[in-house]
Amino acid sequence: MKLIQLTAITAAVLASTAALAAEPVIVVDGNDAVVYEVEPVAVAYNADAGVLRNTTGAVVGGTKTFFQTVTHPAAISAEVGTLGYGANIAWGLNDKTEIQAGWAGGDVADLFGGDFDANDINYDVDSDFSNPYLGVQLRPMSNWFTVGAGIIVPDNDINVRANAEGEGYYSINGDKFYAGAAPDRVNDEDFGGQNVGALEGTIEHRNKLAPYATIGFRPNITNNFGLFGELGAAYMGKTNATINRVAGNPNPAADIVADQAEKDLEDKNWLEWMPIVKVGATYRF
Repeated sequence: MKLIQLTAITAAVLASTAALAAEPVIVVDGNDAVVYEVEPVAVAYNADAGVLRNTTGAVVGGTKTFFQTVTHPAAISAEVGTLGYGANIAWGLNDKTEIQAGWAGGDVADLFGGDFDANDINYDVDSDFSNPYLGVQLRPMSNWFTVGAGIIVPDNDINVRANAEGEGYYSINGDKFYAGAAPDRVNDEDFGGQNVGALEGTIEHRNKLAPYATIGFRPNITNNFGLFGELGAAYMGKTNATINRVAGNPNPAADIVADQAEKDLEDKNWLEWMPIVKVGATYRF
């Protein structure tokens, strides 16, 4: 019965609407009668209303769910820079904001020159970087200019080896120690007569989570392809150094030299602020 009543009411409303569209409406105001023409109103249904398309809509307040956002990324990018070689994937939240998740790594020591000095000792560097990251990329002016921020989870292996100088010695606190046997100088007090062997070891940054910030540009070349470049820094924290002597004669001086080299490396704070310089290409869906 209720179904019949609802059907009848609906039919009556539709009939009234049609009648209003077809016939003029007479309104009596006091003693005057005024005739109004009622214009029909056409309503077009938009199936895409409220749906986020890449970065042109909004998840919050729209009909696109978080699951739909995750399963339909806005773009993928390939990159190369001081964090290594890598790629990232981005999800659009609105026309100015994207969330990025990516990874960069590999042997990038040559990007820093392949060596550095700590106190009076020069070290060769060999690295194996792994830097997964999660961040937000903003277009504050809705153009090619971007601002980024996020967190890196660094897992970077940095190996160092001390380079002996001159006649094969290291200078530590003004004293000179041999990296190998030197029988003709063993009694020379200027060189200490000490064979401490080769010095090599590792450097590890203390931060397990490294915040970063960047600025950059992302011009579009076509509707789908674009380029980008970014500059910034990540705070990796101070370093822990471990130096061991390889070969050489066992003597107290060798351990003293290794300990002092570790202190010099930690005081150096090598790449406490990791520079971020990267370029790449982007494909937008």
